[in-house]
Amino acid sequence: MRSDFIILIPVFFCLLFGCRGQEQEPAPVSVPDTVQVPVPEKIIPLGCQGCHATVVLDKNHNITCTDCHQGNSDTNKKEVAHQGLIAAPAHPDQMSATCGQCHSDQLENCKESSHLTLRNEVNQIRTHFGIEQSLNGLTEIPESQADPPQNKEQLVNDLMRRRCLRCHLYTAGDHYPYVRRGVGCAACHLHYSGGKLESHSFILPKEYQCLSCHYGSHVGADFVGSYEHDYNWEYRTPYLPQTPFERPYGVEQHQLVPDIHKQRGLTCVDCHQKEELSGQQERVKCTHCHLLDEQSPENIPDNEEADNDERAEQDILLLSKDGKVRTIPTLKHPAHAKYKGRVTCQVCHAQWSFNDQTTHLMLSYSDDVDPWEWLTVQSSAWVEYFLDHNLYSDEDELDPSMRDSISGEMKPGIWYLGFGQRRWEDIPIRRDKDGIIKVFRPILDLYISAIDEDDAPLFDNLSGNNSGLLPYAPHTTGHAGLFYENRFRHLLDNDAQ
Repeated sequence: MRSDFIILIPVFFCLLFGCRGQEQEPAPVSVPDTVQVPVPEKIIPLGCQGCHATVVLDKNHNITCTDCHQGNSDTNKKEVAHQGLIAAPAHPDQMSATCGQCHSDQLENCKESSHLTLRNEVNQIRTHFGIEQSLNGLTEIPESQADPPQNKEQLVNDLMRRRCLRCHLYTAGDHYPYVRRGVGCAACHLHYSGGKLESHSFILPKEYQCLSCHYGSHVGADFVGSYEHDYNWEYRTPYLPQTPFERPYGVEQHQLVPDIHKQRGLTCVDCHQKEELSGQQERVKCTHCHLLDEQSPENIPDNEEADNDERAEQDILLLSKDGKVRTIPTLKHPAHAKYKGRVTCQVCHAQWSFNDQTTHLMLSYSDDVDPWEWLTVQSSAWVEYFLDHNLYSDEDELDPSMRDSISGEMKPGIWYLGFGQRRWEDIPIRRDKDGIIKVFRPILDLYISAIDEDDAPLFDNLSGNNSGLLPYAPHTTGHAGLFYENRFRHLLDNDAQ
């Protein structure tokens, strides 16, 4: 028994150790770094709302997206859904077929309104420079095929197409945060913020929408007390190093006293209502609200049943667009009767006025931008970009060119702008050709020049037919003060004082 045990021990160790040496090493196991878990494909619902789920319409526009934008709403494939898509249905070229489906009367009036056509501005500038042919609007401004312009008319037309009339309803405004907006109907009735559409709810125009066009040294900016700084960096504040600085309206602004109507909580559309803006009614006058015997707007209660004595004692009530009822002061001061028909309201009541003298504009084909280093702020995002790039960038310089804001085409030559002086404290007061004393503004005090690629002058300081002063109603209304007559006493006839 013992001998059997002894024999088994060597056999056991032989099996345990001797046979192991003949086995192959196991192959290493490959462990993936990440485990690939199949993800189910996201199911996008059919229709526009599948991708644009956050778009909400107001209760008055309970319609489908394709009613305005066209396209195909029966698919969730972008390339199919966007076939035939109209990205900007409110554009003047599209609005009759879209907005006009329900608002045909408003569209017909809008087509002839000065807000859309800018015919007044176009013809004023052309007439000032001796161009007799009258145009129906900015889209009729001839596009010169000559490069550079060969005569004064071609130069003036190019000025308007590329520099002056950039803020119109055919474009989405300049590339500044508070200026970028919609086109056509959307410019006034949709909410944009920072250049982006915030809502598809159509609304009554707000003040910020009016200011997206009426900023800078235009009527509207004065209503809120804004006056542009000069373009030269020595006359702008705050003083900043040469680094990018966001200017919501393109140029820094002085904050002057706002109009008293603004201080009382009124907005643009409380006075300037749709009938006036569409050209169906004459421009609103102060007396439409402040005199009971004038034809008043629809938000002034009817007082025709009262006789003259009763009217003098009545309060005039205004129902403003915010739903509040406000009492309007009547014209009880004896000066109103004394100077009625002889002196306009703002001669006494304007607190300040736009008085930019003189405005210089130059079309340049030269790539020398060094003389403009102190005037890189130009109230034009493209001109500013061009100057900053060619002055400070290490990349290849850009050719001097600028977009035609009507056709959208880039053309050689770039328009620079500067002022002789910018003031607000001295209000120009003159007697107009109708004999009435009014506030004036040097809005057409323009001098136009052009130079070629070698800095040689093509046109030198072309001016208009007169001083460029035009009657103007500053939206800076306030109390007249004790010495209001000193503003215009020297213009009165001695026998009528």
